[in-house]
Amino acid sequence: MYSICHYNSPLGGITLASDEEGLTGLWFDGQKYFGSGILKDDPMPEKAETKKPPVLEQTVKWLDLYFSGQKPDFTPPLHLIGSEFRLAVWKILLEIPYGQTTTYKELAGRIAEQRGIKSMSAQAVGGAVGHNPISIIVPCHRVLGTDGSLTGYAGGIDKKISLLTLEKAAFTK
Repeated sequence: MYSICHYNSPLGGITLASDEEGLTGLWFDGQKYFGSGILKDDPMPEKAETKKPPVLEQTVKWLDLYFSGQKPDFTPPLHLIGSEFRLAVWKILLEIPYGQTTTYKELAGRIAEQRGIKSMSAQAVGGAVGHNPISIIVPCHRVLGTDGSLTGYAGGIDKKISLLTLEKAAFTK
């Protein structure tokens, strides 16, 4: 059974979704790919419960800490749903430290290394980053262009700027 709840952040509304295994989604209201990744055939389950199970309570606590300018010292249980390739990219995103950034090119290099191949398309990696269903906690906002510039963000560049600024991360506007 899926559960959903709404969170009012300083950057706008956020929808949270979970199943019995963990957090399955965290999307800014209206963001690109909103609701995708929860179920293969149904982007937002109609039979979702609106009560807050423990994982959603933990996620709200995490978001409260994060938006108050603190680095949360825990991660709520996550249940990422995606292809093997996307899961590999999202796993690397989870390794990007708070307040630091990386590039699509660096991510592509890591995926290529993991797969034992010479190179990997940064655009393919960018597609996986863009379809990350758990924004902020799986920190896709910390990925920049090769020159350190801001590039696309499913929640909007304005939100990416705000998140990086909150974390005091270096980036080029």
